[in-house]
Amino acid sequence: MIKGITTIRKTRDREEFEALKEIFDSLGFERGTEWQHAGSRGSYFLAPVGKLEVIEGRGNFPVDVWVEVSDLDSVSQLLKTKKVRFVSDIQDTDWGGRVLVAEPAKGIKIAFWQKDRPDNVAVEGELNARGMRFAIVVARWNSFITERLLQGALDGLRRSGCRGQDITVARVPGSFEIPSQARSLAETGKYDAIITLGCLIRGETTHYEHIANEVTRGIGQSAQESGVPHTYGVLTCESLEQALDRAGLKAGNKGFEAAISAIEMVRLKRKTGRKLAAKRPGKRK
Repeated sequence: MIKGITTIRKTRDREEFEALKEIFDSLGFERGTEWQHAGSRGSYFLAPVGKLEVIEGRGNFPVDVWVEVSDLDSVSQLLKTKKVRFVSDIQDTDWGGRVLVAEPAKGIKIAFWQKDRPDNVAVEGELNARGMRFAIVVARWNSFITERLLQGALDGLRRSGCRGQDITVARVPGSFEIPSQARSLAETGKYDAIITLGCLIRGETTHYEHIANEVTRGIGQSAQESGVPHTYGVLTCESLEQALDRAGLKAGNKGFEAAISAIEMVRLKRKTGRKLAAKRPGKRK
């Protein structure tokens, strides 16, 4: 099965290599591991979302590397600041978007594009975690499930541009202890969002219901009272098979989904917070 797609570009010299790394860092790509052997060296960068697209018919697609951005004008300004050569400035396309083509190094052309949206769309958060800090609270109970959820959450954050040093993982004995630790982390003011991960599987007694209700109530209360977004990645399942399905098999990985929701909620909070601040009248003297 396919695990990933890598596009390779070769620079002319060390100076160009270092300049490209600085540009990609500035644009928000996550830096991967640098390697060196046999007189060569390389450094890879991870995009938040990747895809392979095949096209037939008419259309102008000048390069084979396309990077979708949320604010093309800001990217254009950044590239100009870095003195990157433009093959073409921002242009409208016939498929409802805008695109610019830059050549940060000779023979390495990249198209940056943004999808046009009508002005009356709903306010929503983009999946860009660059500059955000997250705390993940994960229960050790049923660790064969929760560790899968944790890896899914970490994958979601890193794919969206979050650096490893901006993620704190706190482990608690079981799901019942999640709300307390989540509140403690939220009250530090160090984190933009809290991701909660756990797994409860129904047994033969009512213990399951009591724990599930308290965990859900506690996480929601912590989010409301602290003002820090919390996302719910605690599985409440009837059987082990259901839990496995929701931890990376048939039903996806709920840890990954909780991480993506956290990113979106942080972006949305920042947007709506600015809007409310702009509408709020000034104090009367």
